[in-house]
Amino acid sequence: MLADPQSTMTRPAASRRMLEIQPPVIPIVGELIRARPGTISLAQGVVYYPPPPGALTRIPEFLERDDGRRYGPVQGMPALIGAIRHKLRRENGIDVDVAGQRIVVTAGGNMAFLNALLAITDPGDEVILPLPYYFNHEMAVRMVDCRPVFVSTDIEYQIDVDRLRAAVTPRTRAIVTVSPNNPSGAVYPRATLSAVNALCRDSDIYHISDEAYENFVHAGDGHFSPAGTVGSGAHTISLFSLSKSHALAGWRVGYMTVPAHLYESILKVQDTNLICANLLAQDVATACIERESAYRDEKIAVLNGVRREVLNTLAEIGPGCTCSAATGAFYVLLRLDSPMTPMAVVRRLIEDDAVAVLPGDAFGLEGCHLRVSYGALDPQTVIVGMERLVRGLRKILA
Repeated sequence: MLADPQSTMTRPAASRRMLEIQPPVIPIVGELIRARPGTISLAQGVVYYPPPPGALTRIPEFLERDDGRRYGPVQGMPALIGAIRHKLRRENGIDVDVAGQRIVVTAGGNMAFLNALLAITDPGDEVILPLPYYFNHEMAVRMVDCRPVFVSTDIEYQIDVDRLRAAVTPRTRAIVTVSPNNPSGAVYPRATLSAVNALCRDSDIYHISDEAYENFVHAGDGHFSPAGTVGSGAHTISLFSLSKSHALAGWRVGYMTVPAHLYESILKVQDTNLICANLLAQDVATACIERESAYRDEKIAVLNGVRREVLNTLAEIGPGCTCSAATGAFYVLLRLDSPMTPMAVVRRLIEDDAVAVLPGDAFGLEGCHLRVSYGALDPQTVIVGMERLVRGLRKILA
């Protein structure tokens, strides 16, 4: 039998940079879930409700239009840009015209973040990520050949501005904040975000403010957008998404506000990588922003009720498990007094109790942490999933 020539051939190596980046945790846990039929997932960060039915009525009309089969403007369709401009002024206190900023529609918030990094960094630069970080942010920083700098937060996952200040070096290009936070559910107060923004201004670096969960604030004074502060326009990049608020995760629509001097660079990145966000999705997003805020708020109010039930149920676990306050987003971060690795706990919960969560080390946390998402399922299924989780964790902590 002749030898297979393919078996002796060398092949070009993969990028060393990409090989060093952590694997995306959602697909890994997804494979474990598929291998255990009947598993209830408290892992993925999506909402239980569908997109607003009223917004979907625009689809037949869109399909009749000629422009739907052509490329759209790189920065986004004019109707959506206009709707976003009014929304930012009304809900976020951001007047992009006064602030000297521009709006760019992206294929979700993750693309907006990568756009920002490519526009403001060079290889070897540093980007500060408070812990716990959102794992795709850390992955993106490494992808552009920059160094993520991790700064610890307090026991409630709140930012210490003095620690951030001490982490700034001549190579620092940005500080990233995620509020409400993924994975902790923490909401950063106005005073804290204002102080971070002022630190960025004084240090001549950018403040990247990820506000994907802006509508999911369940206590306190509500959401605050740093770009609404007078004098912040030249150094603040704000990221938004319709994936959570209007259940458009699969439609891939987000947007960003950027200082005017970065606009050309952002468009270069987007034109090369995407050209433009999906036009049908942009049309639906326009309707969502213009007239579906009541639908959004009604669904989120239900989640707030689920949150209270989730926290009450988790409190039954007892010693060895500490929960975050979870005043925002739809996550609870658990700290377990266990020698097991987070991924070992995740596997055991799936195999033994048919319930899935995410390991906290994917978010940069040391020790045994787990992220629990209560947003993805209808309220009754979430409660069943929580009962399984409590039963499984009690066995692990026994």
